[in-house]
Amino acid sequence: MNSRERLAATLNHEQPDRVCVDFGATFVTGIHVSAVDKLRRAVLGDQDWRVKVTEPYQMLGEIDDQLREALGIDVIGSLARKSLFGTDESDWKPFTLFDGTEVLMPHNFNTTVEEATGDLLMYPEGDTSATPSGRMPKGGYFFDAIVRQEPIDEDKLDPADNLEEFGLLGDEDIAFYRQKRQWFDERNECGSILVIPGTAFGDIALVPAPFLKQPKGIRDIEEWYISTAMRRDYVYQVFEKQCELALQNIETLVELFGDVVQVALITGTDFGTQRGLFVSLDSYRDLFKPFHKQVNDLIHAKTNWKTFIHSCGSVWDLMPDLIEAGFDILNPVQCSAAKMAPGELKREFGADIVFWGGGVDTQKTLPFGTPDEVYREVRERIEIFNDCGGFVFNTIHNIQGNTPIENVQALFRAIADSYA
Repeated sequence: MNSRERLAATLNHEQPDRVCVDFGATFVTGIHVSAVDKLRRAVLGDQDWRVKVTEPYQMLGEIDDQLREALGIDVIGSLARKSLFGTDESDWKPFTLFDGTEVLMPHNFNTTVEEATGDLLMYPEGDTSATPSGRMPKGGYFFDAIVRQEPIDEDKLDPADNLEEFGLLGDEDIAFYRQKRQWFDERNECGSILVIPGTAFGDIALVPAPFLKQPKGIRDIEEWYISTAMRRDYVYQVFEKQCELALQNIETLVELFGDVVQVALITGTDFGTQRGLFVSLDSYRDLFKPFHKQVNDLIHAKTNWKTFIHSCGSVWDLMPDLIEAGFDILNPVQCSAAKMAPGELKREFGADIVFWGGGVDTQKTLPFGTPDEVYREVRERIEIFNDCGGFVFNTIHNIQGNTPIENVQALFRAIADSYA
């Protein structure tokens, strides 16, 4: 099988010739640029190569064609035209991280250093005349959003204020996706995934809007969570209009990409915590499920694409609803969370949903274990999840920048040995 065939078999719950692997195709299945830099040097030996940062908020590094082939990675993907900070990839410039890693950043990635703390401040669309929207603590590896909530006047709250970032695809967007279509065509032996814009209802990473210079509406994280209960009608109206726009954009993307795409990433909204659900089942069914179902139903009616939901934490109790809403794929499969044991997940839900991730614990084993411990856990997870297909190997969320390179190498060695 080539990589595209391997992913197709996996998505159809058929046993592939070997486990299908994704690193770097999405914003939730990536590797921090510092770790990519070390990995690339170790595998390919090119000491002068600067890795591109494709997602500046989490500082994820590009898995280029040469590295992907060397590591046996099967899946490629397209993110949105603009990053979470509003930067774009029309050009690149050199940048040095706190840990000394020399990288390439988007041309309009502009920062300042806060004098009192040494923290790195990032600005929406790189406009340093605006209020900073992101902060990387001195010595840190990625950014936190800076909440810029204006005082809330209940009488003047308007759902349109929380819809500023959503709209129909414009000419620049269409041109971007046409280029991406060509990029996919040139790599047609690879598995493929497309991040759908505007379908992440209530994704808390998007609520503070670090890409907007003057965000309006409800932009404080705590206030937003409270609003799902206390201002239910407001949130519902936001989702309703957001969904209306998203459905029109999906029609456009379907026409542009056709069967080139195999998977559509719909949402990164987290519904689980380490111990249980983040929201009640009633809240999910009332506020989220109707819109998830509309999106999934349209995609399934128009294409052969499988739909992908990212949700951290313990989502066992939510699984029947996610399946009913039409999701085909769950990521990241956080096996360290309550009620998320690999074997039980596979037995109970493996016939109905593809598990994308869960290959090794990024909270403990990968960053803090020994290479032998990483190797054993990876082999165990592949044996469990890849039985009869329905499993794309990835870690439990992105590999972080200070992960020991020996452990990352052990991970890839275990994958290779699983089909040697």
